[in-house]
Amino acid sequence: MHRVADATGEDLDDASVGFDPQSGSPEVDFTMNTRGASRMADLTGRSIGKRMAIVLDDRVESAPVIQGQIGARGRITLGAYLDRNELLQEAKDLVVVLQAGALPAPLRPANEQLIGPTLGQDSVQKGAVAALVGVILVLIFMALYYQVAGLVADAMVLLNLQLLFGTMSGIGATLTLPGVAAIALTVGMAVDANVLITERIREELRLGKSPRSAVEQGYARAYSSVFDSQLTTAIAGIVLWQFGTGPIKGFATMLLIGIGTSLFTGTFCSKVLFDWLVRGLRVQRLRVG
Repeated sequence: MHRVADATGEDLDDASVGFDPQSGSPEVDFTMNTRGASRMADLTGRSIGKRMAIVLDDRVESAPVIQGQIGARGRITLGAYLDRNELLQEAKDLVVVLQAGALPAPLRPANEQLIGPTLGQDSVQKGAVAALVGVILVLIFMALYYQVAGLVADAMVLLNLQLLFGTMSGIGATLTLPGVAAIALTVGMAVDANVLITERIREELRLGKSPRSAVEQGYARAYSSVFDSQLTTAIAGIVLWQFGTGPIKGFATMLLIGIGTSLFTGTFCSKVLFDWLVRGLRVQRLRVG
């Protein structure tokens, strides 16, 4: 057993995945520099039939049997006990080990930082406060600008949040910082749907139609725009959910849930409330700003 390696990564010039010209089986081809070729020839010449350990960070990664003397060029054949895909993956892994061992200097940590759980908790709390302030400002703006229609939109935003949090609780989802961002975006999308509908109702009222007729025509004409805008966002959310990981996937999940609740509250629940105003209370003048 050798305590000091006869040939090291500094003696290696290159390593790559190759294929046996006869069987086509994956193998590892490597080349040595001038000093490495001399050392390898000496090592393998006196050790034919023995195993040569390939060591990285004091761990034996592979131990092929020396079948002949090796000089500047050599190859490492792999066993026939695996299928072709597994052999190819093993060859790739061994190439990575050889190339990593050829680094001129070891990696040493220069700086270490320990981040406690309170940092993440503070970030979530600050994000939640920011989202809450944004929601409150949106609610105030809608109420002042669109008056009665704005109050309807505000009610739908609050209902949307309740449905969103209820769905999260039902599926056991955890509120994370990306989730908070998705909730803030969902509020904006819900308000956008109500703005489109309210503007359509306003146009119908300007044409001299009754509140009941304006509500019916406004929803009929705004539905396609609302659905298209939500659909395009949903497509982006599906792509993020399919290919994203970790926080990205969490953001996409919250976004998709928010799109569903926004469509439900914006196109169905709000119309029920408007119908109650113009049919149940028989409002003669619908204030939409």
